[in-house]
Amino acid sequence: MSMPHRMVRRLEKAEALDRVAGPVSAVVRRAVRPRLVRNLLSGTNLGHPLHPALTDVVVGAWSMSTLLDAAGGRDAEPAADLLVTTGVIAAVPTALTGLNDWADTLGAERRVGMVHATANTMALGLYGASIAARARGNRGGGKALGLAGFAVLAFSAYLGGHLSFVKGVNVNRTAWQQGPQDWTPVLGENELPDSEHRTVDVDGVPIMLYRADQRVYALEATCSHMGGPLDKGTIADGCVTCPWHGSTFRLADGGIVRGPASTPEPCFETRVQDGRIEVRVPPAGAPSRKAEGAHAGSAERMGRAARRRLARTS
Repeated sequence: MSMPHRMVRRLEKAEALDRVAGPVSAVVRRAVRPRLVRNLLSGTNLGHPLHPALTDVVVGAWSMSTLLDAAGGRDAEPAADLLVTTGVIAAVPTALTGLNDWADTLGAERRVGMVHATANTMALGLYGASIAARARGNRGGGKALGLAGFAVLAFSAYLGGHLSFVKGVNVNRTAWQQGPQDWTPVLGENELPDSEHRTVDVDGVPIMLYRADQRVYALEATCSHMGGPLDKGTIADGCVTCPWHGSTFRLADGGIVRGPASTPEPCFETRVQDGRIEVRVPPAGAPSRKAEGAHAGSAERMGRAARRRLARTS
C-alpha cells in the first residue's frame, strides 16, 4: 500500500475525530433543514451535486495564480492577484455546499471529510493572507503564502478525490441498476391492496410498488442519494421520503421534491395483465407520466391516508 493510501486509512480509523465531527455535523444538518436551502446547496435542480462544479473554480483559479506567480513575471502580477481573489470569493459557496454534502456522511467518510474541510479552511486562510500581503506591496510574502496555500489545497484535493472515487460519497446509487426492459410480471394484482406497498426484486433490482386509487406506481427502492431504503420511508401527498436523509421523490415520475438527492429516482411503467402486475423500464422516447405529487391536483386524493410509515414486505 502506498504512503497516501496508508495516510488515508489512518484517517478513516481515527475515531478521535468523531468527538468534533459529530457535533459539527449535527449543527450543519439543522442549518440546511429548510427545503429551499437543502435543494440549493445539494444541486437538486442542477441534476448532480453542486459542490464538485464549484471546486473546479477554486482549484482552477488558485492553480493558475500559482503558475503565474512562478513563471509569469511582472506583467502577470495583476492577473495572478485577480485569480487569487477569485478563488477566495468562490471558496465560500464551495465550502457551504461541501458542508451540506458532508453532513450526510458517517464513519470513515465523515472523518476524512472533516480533515478535508479543515485543510480547505487552512488554504482559504493562507490565500486570504496572500491577498493582504499583495495589497501592502509585499509581493514576495504574497507569493510565499500563495504557494503554501496551494500545497495545502493539493492535500485537500487528494482527500476530496478519495471521498468521491474510493468511498463513493454522493455518487448516484442507482446508476448501475437497469431494471427489466420488457414487461415482467412481479406480483399478483390482489396482493397489492389500495394505499399499500410491496417490494419486489426484478433481476437484482429492488422495486417498490405502491397502489393509490387503483393506480400502481413503481420506483426503484434504493434512494439515488446515499442508497437509503425508500421502502422503509414515508408516503404522503403522492411522494415517498427516504428515512435516511429526507430526500423526497414523486411516485408518479421519480422527480425530486426535496434534496439532498440530485438525481431523480428511477421510475418504471406498470400495467395489470391477466391478474398480474407487470413492470418495465420506460422505452426510449416514451412520454413521461404526468407528475402527480406535492404540486399536482391529485395530491390531496393520493395523500388522504396522511403520512404513514412503510413496513418493508418481501
